[in-house]
Amino acid sequence: MMKRWLLIGLVLLLQACSKELPTYQEQGYVFGTLVEVSIYGEDEVKARAAVTAVMREFQRLHDMLHAWKPSELSSLNMAFARGRPQAVTPELTAMLRDAVRVSEQSDGLFNPAIGGLIQAWGFQADDFKAVLPNERKIAALVHAHPQMSDLVFDGDRLRSRNLAVKLDLGGYAKGYALDRAAGILRQRGINNALINIGGNVLAMGAHGKRAWRIGIQHPRKPGPIATLELHDGEAIGTSGDYQRFFEVDAKRYCHLIDPRTGYPVQGVEAVTILTHGEHAGLQSDAASKPLFISGVQGWREAAHKMQLEDALLIDAQGVVHLTDAMRKRLEFMDSNTTLDAGS
Repeated sequence: MMKRWLLIGLVLLLQACSKELPTYQEQGYVFGTLVEVSIYGEDEVKARAAVTAVMREFQRLHDMLHAWKPSELSSLNMAFARGRPQAVTPELTAMLRDAVRVSEQSDGLFNPAIGGLIQAWGFQADDFKAVLPNERKIAALVHAHPQMSDLVFDGDRLRSRNLAVKLDLGGYAKGYALDRAAGILRQRGINNALINIGGNVLAMGAHGKRAWRIGIQHPRKPGPIATLELHDGEAIGTSGDYQRFFEVDAKRYCHLIDPRTGYPVQGVEAVTILTHGEHAGLQSDAASKPLFISGVQGWREAAHKMQLEDALLIDAQGVVHLTDAMRKRLEFMDSNTTLDAGS
């Protein structure tokens, strides 16, 4: 029996032996990250056609939601900057209404309105440079206080009360795409699959007689820090400082920005959450950000606000802080891993 390790923020662990039905896998690159769809127990023709439909949907969403290249979202941002209302598709309207809801639930820590800050730090680019932004510019953007509650909905026409609002759905789109992909697969009669978008993973059915088994990527070492079984309808999402970041004077600056300060979060290496339910994929993406931004002192309260029972945070010293529920789900690779499961 073999184990195959695939590192994409999380680690997909697939066990294979000759008596099992085949697992069809296909990879692509979209949303600025590697994506993979694995389908168990279907003939290759059916599986390939289903994955092709999923990849096509991923590309459609990428083109629709791109924050700095021509897209429906960037066009809306230009209208906001000019103080003008703009009509958008019902799909984007529904997404933004939901993003407002998530933002309110998180007390504004999940804030897709801070695209201006993300741009100022250089993360709205395919290749970003190790350059610190102008402090006055950051202070001005924070003072402008762009937030999702600035959006005004009139049917499918939107405007913003605040000219500083610049939407960036990078912390929402991957989760939305996971749920869309699951819907497409179900429509095509696929019941057992694993969908991975840069570390946000959604499980459908099982891998034969076993649950899908994945690993949580170690934020500072190759391979996983822990593994767990992911059951039908569950999703797991990780926000980390190890994928999009740069260093200046030996200090790391990641793309996860605290809207209260305008600066990348320090003191946290990664947050992983486990979700389930109708919109498990979406929640796995959006709900991890408030925990990361809240840091070591506030992540448990943030998890409570986001209605998360299964969550962990790895701090800058490598200590794993986790809920009791999450601890029961994990198998750590190193028995010497320092755990803090305190209340």
